[in-house]
Amino acid sequence: MTFLFGLASLWKMSFLGNDPFIALVGAGVCVSIIGFMDDHSHIAARWRLLAHFSAVGWLLFWLGGIPPLYFFGAVFNLGWTGNLLAAIALVWLLNLYNFMDGIDGIAGVEALSSSLVAGLLFMFVFQDQGMASLHILLAAAVAGFLIWNFPPAKIFMGDAGSGFLGLMLGGLALYSAHINSVMLWVWLILLGVFIVDATYTLLRRLLRGDKVYEAHCSHAYQYASRKYFSHLLVTLAVLAINLCWLTPLAYVVAIDIIDGFVGLICAYIPLIALVKYYHAGELTPK
Repeated sequence: MTFLFGLASLWKMSFLGNDPFIALVGAGVCVSIIGFMDDHSHIAARWRLLAHFSAVGWLLFWLGGIPPLYFFGAVFNLGWTGNLLAAIALVWLLNLYNFMDGIDGIAGVEALSSSLVAGLLFMFVFQDQGMASLHILLAAAVAGFLIWNFPPAKIFMGDAGSGFLGLMLGGLALYSAHINSVMLWVWLILLGVFIVDATYTLLRRLLRGDKVYEAHCSHAYQYASRKYFSHLLVTLAVLAINLCWLTPLAYVVAIDIIDGFVGLICAYIPLIALVKYYHAGELTPK
């Protein structure tokens, strides 16, 4: 709610245009409502998925779809194929954020660090105060919640909070890419911990023939929290990876020292090795 009211303030002060305001508020409210309903009375997966794709469709429509993709200096306009892939990716980000919200503070730390870094890049690298304000607004809203959600947590996000955060981060990434194309790569790097752990785990479970829609506890961060008997240690480790590894890579991509795709590969290879080390996607003991 804080973020949505903040969006209204930015819109009123002309820091945020009509289309992105409508996109973020409409999609965010839709996902929050379906998440709240699911938290209090189970909603069938097919109806949740329909609501998620509807919210993502709304977001893509008002933000103008996916922008051209810059790859080693070449420009690729993916058209409707790109929009379809973007819709699938955004729905996956929304859901993986829910999957990764399994220990105290981890989802808040991921959102706070990634949105704050993106905001600082807009402020000091791209000199765009409006976009900086938008990202820092989300970081501030998450920081207020994280005070109570940090280990040991006193309150929890639920599906309403985690789904909302996942979609808002995806929406900011998409909107950022329209403003500056390199920011798509920057956002993919900044969200690397969640994307790699969740996607690697999903692929392992798919290949094994598991029912991937069923609840499980086989993500790397879950194995790590059980190994070290600590939510706090794993949450702080995620923060350290974000600040000490992913942020510098995002910065050198933002200032065009290396190509975005190269930066993404450099960011993800150690993360893949890390989740493999912690047995992501492997069968958990009965």
